[in-house]
Amino acid sequence: MPLFQTFGGDMKVIDARNMPPPEPFERVLEALGELQLGDKLKLIVPHEPAPLFRFLLRNNYAYRVENVAQGHCEVVMWELPAEVAPDDSPSETRDADKSPPDN
Repeated sequence: MPLFQTFGGDMKVIDARNMPPPEPFERVLEALGELQLGDKLKLIVPHEPAPLFRFLLRNNYAYRVENVAQGHCEVVMWELPAEVAPDDSPSETRDADKSPPDN
């Protein structure tokens, strides 16, 4: 199984629902390192990954939780341009005007 799958050239997907910790976080770190500005990464996990959210906010990434159902959470993340200063506010308020680029 590949580390991640690419769809449309700018969305990478990691399905980590059956991965034991810390493998999902390790795979996200590797995939984020390969993203180009404007690309997005979707992580599918069984629950909201709160430690990942803190990491993203501290490292100039924004994220959006797209779909949360019992046993299923999808998080889309993308790198912010260098001129956008990260802050510690929740993603729902800070990414409202910093949405990912259109496909």
